[in-house]
Amino acid sequence: MMPAAVDVAALSNRRVGAAPSGGSGVSTTSLFAGDWRRRARRPSCSVRALRQGRSSRSRGGGLGIVCNLGGQYEDTFDDVQLQLMNYFTYKAVRTVLTQLYEMNPPSYRWFYNFVAVNKPTEGKLFLRALSKERQELAERVMITRLHLYGKWIKDRNFEM
Repeated sequence: MMPAAVDVAALSNRRVGAAPSGGSGVSTTSLFAGDWRRRARRPSCSVRALRQGRSSRSRGGGLGIVCNLGGQYEDTFDDVQLQLMNYFTYKAVRTVLTQLYEMNPPSYRWFYNFVAVNKPTEGKLFLRALSKERQELAERVMITRLHLYGKWIKDRNFEM
């Protein structure tokens, strides 16, 4: 079954989202690329009434701010530690690639193709896959990552 033909010139004079005349049932909201700008946006933070038990209704309840910005504020920083390790793995891979480019072009080509297939930003998985293929390169990346991490800590002079 062929879709109904739509007269775009006639529809452009109409309001966006208005039902087309003629009963063809074709919506105009998906015909134009800029329609997403015309939709009402939901605020990321809003004030909502808090509903608690029956005893609190007599006191009038209260207001609370609800933010839907994403992310959780937790007591631990495991996600930050993981992101830092993934970033230092990525930097170590770039450093090792540069070293191999200068010193060992055949290994550079192999490692470059390996990096193109596997994501170095997923540090743990990347190093596991690399150690299964070429353990000496995986050790080199881990040593370089440790060196870069130590250098970063030393530059920042963090005090605990």
